[in-house]
Amino acid sequence: MPTDIPEKLFRVAADIDAQGSVHLMRLTVLKKWLARPERLAAFAIWIATRSVLPKGKASGGAAKFNLEARLLLAGADEFEPKFNRRAAQSLHKRLADFQSEYQNQQWGRVRIVRHWNLMLIEQALAIYLWHRDSPALGYKLAADYCRHYDSRFFNALNGPSRQKIEALVRFLITYEAFEDSGPGF
Repeated sequence: MPTDIPEKLFRVAADIDAQGSVHLMRLTVLKKWLARPERLAAFAIWIATRSVLPKGKASGGAAKFNLEARLLLAGADEFEPKFNRRAAQSLHKRLADFQSEYQNQQWGRVRIVRHWNLMLIEQALAIYLWHRDSPALGYKLAADYCRHYDSRFFNALNGPSRQKIEALVRFLITYEAFEDSGPGF
């Protein structure tokens, strides 16, 4: 059954146009939509798939992990993703180990992330594998996926975020149609 969440997200995109920037917390409306574990799993893999960089855009170890993620996610059903669980767990662990550098700051320990797209894939795999009952992690993944740093607005939803939010809305609407149609969509 269609929800009003896509409409609320369209308003977020419109507010980005009108104001230049909006707070990341505006995406919390997603938590309600992500309350169903099957939606959250599909959403996480959808973001992971979009976080894989095109061939040639990563180098060194990042390129190796990017290729491995591309191969793992290739052909996964958009609405009912299924793939080798052991391979997904292995990739998740190796992604976490690859970016396991931390630095002590005055407010606490901070993880140093050099490859944002790989972190998004890591987060998405964690949701798919172990946290399908955590809409809050789904919201965080969406916020991390959509945010864009701009010195005028810092980390917020601004210009380039708009396209990602619109793509996210298209996924939600298509997924809701899939749910309504039942098997054989």
